[in-house]
Amino acid sequence: MNEQPKIVLVHGFWGGAAHWHPVITRLLQKGFTQLQAVELPLTSLAEDAERVRKMVAQHAGPVLLVGHSYGGAVISEMGDMPNVVGLVYIAAFAPDAGESAGGITQVHPPVAIASIAPDSDGYLWIKQSEFHASFCQDLTPLEAQLMAICQKAPLGSTFGNEVQAPAWKKKPSWYQISSEDRMINPENQQRMAARMQPRQIITLAASHASLVSKADEVSNLIASATQGR
Repeated sequence: MNEQPKIVLVHGFWGGAAHWHPVITRLLQKGFTQLQAVELPLTSLAEDAERVRKMVAQHAGPVLLVGHSYGGAVISEMGDMPNVVGLVYIAAFAPDAGESAGGITQVHPPVAIASIAPDSDGYLWIKQSEFHASFCQDLTPLEAQLMAICQKAPLGSTFGNEVQAPAWKKKPSWYQISSEDRMINPENQQRMAARMQPRQIITLAASHASLVSKADEVSNLIASATQGR
């Protein structure tokens, strides 16, 4: 990649753009200045993908998409845009055509699946009392409590939304596996990563919140992807 791409960061379920703060800090320190973190509505794959698509379309130059968790499904759905030069998956879903996050989850259910509970409006929440053990066991109790309080719940129906034409079949990709993940079973991550044939796979001894607990390693992977390595 000759021109430094704009890095667009896409969060997942129970997160928000602020989850990327540790990675953003390190990318800024590395000299990356074109950064943007999307805030998804988490109401459907189509609406979430359209939100990112509109943001990418506002940029005339190259864009590197980075998705955490469900954000990987979003960039898979919309990432085949002309100015997208690569896709980076951080402990993320990378569905094939006709697959959904929910369908992949059922293949190897995660350890913490019982911690997820619906409310009367159809939104799914991680029980606050279980958030630390489920989502980010490698963070401090206070960090986990803040995440639990600020969590952004998805509509449950979003889990069933299927990717149509995965961009990872056409665009260069990179994948980070979290070997201690309790939200997306590491076996599912390994299977998705292997079939993508990415340019690089790294495995971190991390929770689902590797973008916080292993921000150095995650930012290094993103930096490598900007160079096409």
